[in-house]
Amino acid sequence: MTRRILLAAPGPGSYVQDVSRGPSFPGVPDQQPVFNVPGAVAALALALLFIHALRAIVLSDEADLEVLTYFAFVPARYGLPDTLFYLPGGFGPKLWTPVSYAFLHANWMHVIVNLVWLLAFGTPVARRFGSTRFVAFFAVTAAGGALAHYLSYPDALVPLIGASASVSGTMAAAVRFAFAPGAALSGRRAIFADHQPAGSLIENFTDRRVLVFVGAFFALNLLFAVGVSLPGADGAQIAWQAHVGGFVAGLLLFPLFDPVGKRQPA
Repeated sequence: MTRRILLAAPGPGSYVQDVSRGPSFPGVPDQQPVFNVPGAVAALALALLFIHALRAIVLSDEADLEVLTYFAFVPARYGLPDTLFYLPGGFGPKLWTPVSYAFLHANWMHVIVNLVWLLAFGTPVARRFGSTRFVAFFAVTAAGGALAHYLSYPDALVPLIGASASVSGTMAAAVRFAFAPGAALSGRRAIFADHQPAGSLIENFTDRRVLVFVGAFFALNLLFAVGVSLPGADGAQIAWQAHVGGFVAGLLLFPLFDPVGKRQPA
């Protein structure tokens, strides 16, 4: 079974509390705890845990296989005529599986790794976007990962599962603003810095830290492409194309979800 586990290394810096404060922004509380997880991120994390616990503990193997059949992303649903294979569900799964696959995982290690990175990178992005935009962004980047996987394996019958494409998308979104002075990945965290206007994509790529971060992400996925696996992968293939699809979608579509807007040129 194809597994998607996000293994991109975190960017430089960490969440370090700083006593400095920036100006107030509409809709942003005057004081934000640095480690407070936004409700949308917490809800998604709990949903991922609950769904995997249900599959691992409650469902029989036969019932779990049926769940995969209806909710995992299977490229052959789109790439092969129905007369060559049979998957139940009709047209419906063609609509929802490009997103629903992100809520299924291969094992506990898979879901925990994705949760760690979702909490790390989803938190600043959700604080900036707000709950509704963040959930929509999670879904859109999942679909971006599914599209990249489909373009790579249009006739594949092996199901694709895991939230790594969406987590990759949140990493890309964080790149667009979180290296700014005082922001989440700058090394010195200021409370309101994540709500400053973002630079353009071209401006982002003039920042050496952004280039290092993006380069590390693609280098790691290149290792997956040549067959390097991870502890707990159990020999399963890592769908690196889906990681890349989610990341690229996050980079390019960030402005559509960002309520703060662009930084004005000096």
